[in-house]
Amino acid sequence: MKLSAKAFKDWDNKCITLLGMSGVGKTRLAAKLRKRNWFHYSGDYRIGTRYLDEPILDHIKQQAMQVPFLRELLRSDSIYILNNITVDNLQPVSSFLGKLGDPEKGGLGLKEFKRRQELHRQAEIAAMRDVPGFIHKAGEIYGYRHFVNDAGGSLCELEDAPTLKVLADHTMILYIKANEKDEQDLIHRAEEDPKPLYYREAFLDELLEIYLREKKLSYVAQIDPDDFVRWSFPRLFQSRIPRYQAIADQHGYTLSTDELKEVRDEAGFLRLVEKVLERQA
Repeated sequence: MKLSAKAFKDWDNKCITLLGMSGVGKTRLAAKLRKRNWFHYSGDYRIGTRYLDEPILDHIKQQAMQVPFLRELLRSDSIYILNNITVDNLQPVSSFLGKLGDPEKGGLGLKEFKRRQELHRQAEIAAMRDVPGFIHKAGEIYGYRHFVNDAGGSLCELEDAPTLKVLADHTMILYIKANEKDEQDLIHRAEEDPKPLYYREAFLDELLEIYLREKKLSYVAQIDPDDFVRWSFPRLFQSRIPRYQAIADQHGYTLSTDELKEVRDEAGFLRLVEKVLERQA
């Protein structure tokens, strides 16, 4: 939604969606606000605990069944497995998404990789469409005054206009734009610790064609999973920037990571938002 600085200041029950690449500070900001009467809605947490809970558990059980000792215990119902997903620990979601490539190195085949990507896409759409209901719950059940939606970095990839409309109708969308140094830091972090990523299918197909040609590989099973993530991350990052910006231009506002770093508390964040609204009026 679009508001003037005055209207935002007078908004009794503020509802905000934080948009941007993973690592730009969305969750850190949400954690600060959580201490000051803001309900922290984590899209990735909702995905993992509600919409991908069963597929994640199935994946873990498949791995456990490969260990003879655990296999017999599972088959006899002597043990059970549960996810331990928290807002601060989303590793099971990431592990389920997986990496593409050589199965000997923990990679997934293309068909299975795309299946999980699509499951994640549908789960993220569902989680974002749950936002209005959780805004109501935040106030009516838990007694929070304000609401912050900590959206996943792949929100801009969904290509689902109705979902964006839901967010724009019920929240103010703030795009946190990384400066050049922060972009390079995020790329360096991905090189040091390559994590599973979500790709639009058409974009993934484009990347695969280029990667296989550049690396002189014949098929997906020859791909080193970590190398593909390192190679693809900068390209994915650059492809997302105009997508984030288009959402912010149509539905919300843009602030920089430089500005966000100056925020120490809720009051500082509210002052920053008012400044951004005045600047982009």
